[in-house]
Order: sequence, then structure tokens, then C-alpha cells
Amino acid sequence: MKIKEDNLFRKNIRRKIIQLAAFGFTNSHVGNIATGRIYKGDWKNFCSPGINCYSCPAAGLSCPIGAMQAVENTPRFGISFYVLGFILALGVIFGRAICGYACPFGLIQELLHKIPSPKKHLPKPFTYIKFLLLIVFVFLLPALLNDSYGIGSPTFCKYICPAGTLEGGLPILLTHPELRKKLGGIFSIKAAILLITLTGCIICCRFFCKVMCPLGAIYGLLNKISFYRVHVEKEKCVSCGACHDICPMDVNPVRQPESAECIRCGKCAVVCPKHVICVGFTGNSSPS
Repeated sequence: MKIKEDNLFRKNIRRKIIQLAAFGFTNSHVGNIATGRIYKGDWKNFCSPGINCYSCPAAGLSCPIGAMQAVENTPRFGISFYVLGFILALGVIFGRAICGYACPFGLIQELLHKIPSPKKHLPKPFTYIKFLLLIVFVFLLPALLNDSYGIGSPTFCKYICPAGTLEGGLPILLTHPELRKKLGGIFSIKAAILLITLTGCIICCRFFCKVMCPLGAIYGLLNKISFYRVHVEKEKCVSCGACHDICPMDVNPVRQPESAECIRCGKCAVVCPKHVICVGFTGNSSPS
């Protein structure tokens, strides 16, 4: 038991280091937070692998969901094949491991969940909401609601995204008092969504990932074909349930190794007493 605890601790530390490195690379303009200035240099032509608001003063990269909506169905660009291709390429290679290792908002959620509180599991039907948000707010509405220049409206970012409110909206309001006088009903709705999301993340591990993230929905659908995956030798499983109990996404990896909810964190492989679970590009990946 002590060995498994040590292995799990080391696994968590390694993953946290990667998450922090990804967070730092995506938000490299920390000095802009004090002024509320938004970086608009050449690096903003590239997308972050995970959810990270374009309007965050510290952000050095664009958000793939925001970028995809902004040019969707416009006369000049049509569907953003660059952004969609970028997402699909990452999804085919890594699946939802992007969420587990490279998403800045994923790291924020995990830190929030460490706040002492009653912890709850989310009923499975709630996990389908993100697919509805993907279809309606990322694909349909941006294609239907264009401005006078024919630019698609980023409806998910504009009306829902709590990551944008937390990372972009609040820092800018804190540094630009003149903008506070112009706050309207939309911001009130987004502030309420942010409050619900933060509370949900404290009580339920990765609440946003499970319920609301359209990017996670895309990566999750690609879990079935991704090269980086969960490998299980089911014939050797003793059905102890340890992998299911440790999973932050409430997945049973023995029954659903290709689940759209799995973020490939590898905790299941570490705690398996018979070493029948491996996470990686091949079935011979180390469980620890």
C-alpha cells in the first residue's frame, strides 16, 4: 500500500509539473495583469491546446473555441479549417489527455477542488450538456448570428464561458474602472455562471470539464481513435474497483477504457493491484 501511495504521489507531481509548465507557456505575459493590457502580438495567431481566454491579460495564445467561432461561416473564411484541424490533430494523437495535462483551466479546477468541502459525484446525464453546448453555441449560433461585417458571433465565449469571465473579464474590470459603468445583463448572467462553475468545481472534481467544456467534448469523442489511450487486460482484472474509485472523472476504465470523459491522467494504472491497466501510446506503457 505504501508503495502505491508513493507511486501515486510521484505521478501526481509529474502531472502537476506538466500542467504548470503548460499554464506558464500559455499565460506568459503575467506583467499585463497589473495594467489590464491584452497581448495582441504574433503568437496570438496560434491557439492554446486547452481552454484559455484570448482576453486574459496574461494570455500569449488564442483560445481554440473562441477562434473557431469568430471566423465560422464568414464570407472570407468559412469554417476555420486551421483551428478545427489543429483541434482534431491534437485529439487524434492525444485524445482527452490534453485536458488532463495541458489545459490551464483544468489546472484551476483541480486546485479549486482541493478546498475543503463536501465532495459529490455528478449524475451521468449532466455530462451530456457539454455536447449540446458544442452543437448549439459553438457551431450553430455562430454560423447563424453574423455581425455587419459578416463575422460569426462567438456565442459560447460571449454568453457562457466561465473561463473567459474569470481569466479575462474580471482582471480587465479591475484595471479599467470606466468599463464597470457599462456592465449589463449579459455580464450578470456570465457572473452567475462563473459562480455556479466555481462552486461546482469545489464540490465536484472538474465540474466544468464534465458539464460545460465544448473543447473537452471534441477531444472526448476522439478518445476512441486517439493514439494515446488506456489499455486494459480485462482477462486479468479482479474487479476490485480501485481504478473506478480513484478516477477524477468518475470513469470505470475496465468497462469504458475509451470513455469520452477519460482525461488520461493515469491514476487508475497506478492503483491497479494487478497492473492490468496502462496509459500511453502502446500497451506496454509503465503504469507508474
